[in-house]
Amino acid sequence: MVWEQRWHPLREEWVIVAAHRNDRPWVGETVDTGEKPVPSYLPDCPFCPGNVRVSGQRNEDYSGLFVFDNDVPCVSPSAPVDLDPPPGIYRNRPARGVARVVCYSPRHNVTLAELDVSSIVELLTIWQQQYRELGARPEVNHVLIFENKGEVVGVSNPHPHCQIYATNFVFKTIDVEARVTHRYWQENRRVLFQDIIATERSDGRRLLGENGSAIAFLPYFARYAYETFVAPKQTHGSLADLSPSEVNDLACVLKDVLVKFDNLWQMPFPYVMALHQAPTDGAPHDGFHFHIEFHPPLRKPNLLKHLAGPEVGGGSFLSDTAPEEKAAELRAQPSIHYKQARPDR
Repeated sequence: MVWEQRWHPLREEWVIVAAHRNDRPWVGETVDTGEKPVPSYLPDCPFCPGNVRVSGQRNEDYSGLFVFDNDVPCVSPSAPVDLDPPPGIYRNRPARGVARVVCYSPRHNVTLAELDVSSIVELLTIWQQQYRELGARPEVNHVLIFENKGEVVGVSNPHPHCQIYATNFVFKTIDVEARVTHRYWQENRRVLFQDIIATERSDGRRLLGENGSAIAFLPYFARYAYETFVAPKQTHGSLADLSPSEVNDLACVLKDVLVKFDNLWQMPFPYVMALHQAPTDGAPHDGFHFHIEFHPPLRKPNLLKHLAGPEVGGGSFLSDTAPEEKAAELRAQPSIHYKQARPDR
């Protein structure tokens, strides 16, 4: 078994090699066809209340949110330290860190979009706590919180959940973003993301919604058809810095975006959701503006945005759609989830 971090000298980033994760359990997608209801509990789901996980531990009989250490982690405090020396110019190091799972609900058959605002507020509060706790560890330089939703993005278990990776390095996207926003602050004494928000509000065509302290929009530079940013209007380095009122406003806008996603094609909308938060490496991160990014892989219900030559080979996206058109499609969706709108649900 190979479990370590390997340095990519051409991209200047760490690659986590965690070969043991190839054997993690796959529950498989449970698709809501509208004909046969998906059960709220599955006896073979390792995330459902009371069930036994791959580690042999039994889940609590939880009724709300449930946080636990990942049974098949990519990083861990107990990752191997006696590594084979790398050949030639290469370098490696132990894959140290903490990996956790946060189940959104005891129900197997709901998604984040179907939770009420108060439940989303509770989730955001848990994320705040996890960022503070894990980020305070001296060995942790970055806390990445993300959700993979849908079989098309490789989800091994559709039970509603997200993951947390607290690592001894900063993931490349956040590292670049931190450097760019810090440089922009030093050169202009303005926050880059604030200028982005101002431009999007002035243009207006890509806005999805906003309230007192939160906003959602498809960025002018969107790479995916329905790529969406959800953010507080006030600059904060992380979600942990938001006030209770800002958390509530963010939950309301987040809920509205998620519902519009699902309503678009009357189906659970797949995406990768990532929280962009300042690294916890002790370096100055002036100008970093916390926000949530959604990267949906579909252009149409059965049409993927495939990452091919330009994206994988060249490193730059080729967008097949106009963000203004996709924003208009989402804005046109009702704010009531399609399942709640059905009289048979």
